Amino acid sequence: MDGYKKLISSQKMRMAILKTLSFVPDKIMIQLQYRIKLGRKLALKNPKRYTEKIQWYKLHYRNPIMIQCVDKYAVRDYIKKKGYQSTLTKLYGVYDAPDAIDFGQLPDKYIIKTTNGSGTNIICRNNNEIDVTAIRKKLQDYMNRPHISAGREWAYYGVKNRIVVEELLEDKSQPGKEIVDYKFLCFSGRVFCVVVDIDRFTNHKRNFYSTNWKRLSVSSDHENFEPDINKPENLSEMVEIAEVLSEDFPAVRVDLYNVNGKVYFGELTFYPWSGYVQFEPDDFDFMIGEKFFLPDINVGMGL
Repeated sequence: MDGYKKLISSQKMRMAILKTLSFVPDKIMIQLQYRIKLGRKLALKNPKRYTEKIQWYKLHYRNPIMIQCVDKYAVRDYIKKKGYQSTLTKLYGVYDAPDAIDFGQLPDKYIIKTTNGSGTNIICRNNNEIDVTAIRKKLQDYMNRPHISAGREWAYYGVKNRIVVEELLEDKSQPGKEIVDYKFLCFSGRVFCVVVDIDRFTNHKRNFYSTNWKRLSVSSDHENFEPDINKPENLSEMVEIAEVLSEDFPAVRVDLYNVNGKVYFGELTFYPWSGYVQFEPDDFDFMIGEKFFLPDINVGMGL
């Protein structure tokens, strides 16, 4: 799947190419990307696979709430509305430009994000040792990226590009170590399975679990990890939160953290892995697809 990244290692170059190809209609680009990344033709008229239905979702599902929910700042109001304000991390500031950030007023540790970006996070563990000029430059590069989603993901087109600075979550028992990501694949307000990612920025590995924490014999674009991670003591609370946050949509991945015994909201992802993920066994793609009921595109979207 990531062969194109190996061919063109520079992210800046890949973004420049995407900008050059922005004239290509979304449907054609998505069909081309699906073929290149997964090595098979995309079935859009009668999609069966989960990965195919994600592409249909990009092209046809236009629920305006999605724009709020993919915005890393605006989604906070959605979470509050759902009654889960307690899961939000501390917000230190929201800015329209890198130069507006007063780093002298920030705490020792924090994380910086762009509101419509992917892979645009900057982690600070010691505010006294940062290179402010370098950080501002990196953030400006992020904000200058072409306003077109790499995977042609509709919901991101309407997001205002801003910068948020938030609390950096850390496991007190393992300071400095990456926290575990719990990603709940939800369909029509029900959790189907939990995807667990560890060491995302160093040695990324991934396992799949059922809602009763049985390890599923599934892998995707990252190796499985051993030994299994322990079942979170408050897993039932996490499932409840995921199901409430997902109830307004046919399909969404709810990303949560469980740090020091407390559940935190991560993000809502409507196009997990942009739908360009190869599952092993391949049948798992069809199994998830059966849970994904495509909506009537003329209902509930202001059409």
